Amino acid sequence: MHPAWTVAAVAFVALVGAAGFRATPSVLLHPLHAEFRWPLATISAAVSVNLLLYGLTAPFAAALMDRFGIRRVVAVALLLVAAGSGLTVFMTASWQLVLCWGVLVGLGTGSMALAFVATVTGRWFVHRRGLVTGVLTAGGAAGQLVFLPLMAVLVAEHGWRVAALVVAAAALAVVPLVVWLLREHPADVGLPAYGAAEVVPPSPPAGGAAARAVSVLAQAARTRPFWLLAGGFAICGATTNGLVGTHFVPAAHDHGMPQTTAAGLLALVGLFDIAGTIASGWLTDRVDGRVLLGVYYALRGGSLLVLPGLFAATAEPSMLVFVIFYGLDWVATVPPTVALCREYFGDSGAVVFGWVFAAHQVGAAIAATGAGLVRDQLGSYALAWYVAGALSIGAAVLSLLLRRRRVAPPVPAVTAAPRAWSYRG
Repeated sequence: MHPAWTVAAVAFVALVGAAGFRATPSVLLHPLHAEFRWPLATISAAVSVNLLLYGLTAPFAAALMDRFGIRRVVAVALLLVAAGSGLTVFMTASWQLVLCWGVLVGLGTGSMALAFVATVTGRWFVHRRGLVTGVLTAGGAAGQLVFLPLMAVLVAEHGWRVAALVVAAAALAVVPLVVWLLREHPADVGLPAYGAAEVVPPSPPAGGAAARAVSVLAQAARTRPFWLLAGGFAICGATTNGLVGTHFVPAAHDHGMPQTTAAGLLALVGLFDIAGTIASGWLTDRVDGRVLLGVYYALRGGSLLVLPGLFAATAEPSMLVFVIFYGLDWVATVPPTVALCREYFGDSGAVVFGWVFAAHQVGAAIAATGAGLVRDQLGSYALAWYVAGALSIGAAVLSLLLRRRRVAPPVPAVTAAPRAWSYRG
């Protein structure tokens, strides 16, 4: 078996854990409020910091992986998660929650975000790259499905401190696996990447990791494809994590649906997301990513436009159809977006995707706040759903405006020119 599959398996385990670590604060919200009497807004601030750092860390983590290696960055990220979760059992003030769950866990999980996926697949795979991207991305949904029920049971039966310590122990348990099995480059074991014909020596970037991340952004920002990809992905974040992930349950509750039922429907979205993302990865290996993004965003827009009429006191068949359909489309956009970043920006594609993913999280943060304001001012979420549907259709247009790269990316070499991928079409 090619060692690329071992690397992908270890990456999957780390990504499953990272998703679970990020999801855990949602089950700690009310227990912390009950014990410390902190306002929910104050506790939510820690989650907001976590969400923001999760996105903004990604491009710098990708650059750090290029400079110091995947193994070191992921191991340190897991240690940060363990420290952030474990130290919460000693906290006495709300700022300590922001520091632990917001900053430490946010930095740790952000270092194992989708830019990590782009780095692993870009180095180790030529054939099956889209499929592996889909499988690794689906690890995020799997992590939430695995960890959230477990954390909820632990919090209910043993208290939130036990849940926090379990997260810390789980993060520490993955570190030896990463150090032992996560290889840096195929050339390190004398093999080509999976599906490649030649062994290509890695070319370490010059300069510091932070400087490279900013430099890559400065170059990419001068190109049309970057803004089209970032704009579409910002809308992707707004219409998934920001709107549906945050406000679906309270919106359903507004129509008389029990919160447990609404939460179960949202869990089903995550379940179907696994199948949809893996299928999207398979399609990315065979179909133009621009076309896939156009179709995904257009279908998402149509589903959001009809959603306000589907809410009811019970889970009607029409709502179940929406859940299945929307779940299949939830993060299906990731594999073609990663592939297009690689196509346009070559070896810098993982870092560029980190910035595109940062735009995703900014869009999510704006939508989460904006939808709440709509509900407060109008007493209904309807306008938020309609705006999200229209924005998704706009994202489809942005994706279809992407042009094929006219010049093939250069073959990686030890002394590759730093601006060889520049594209202005």
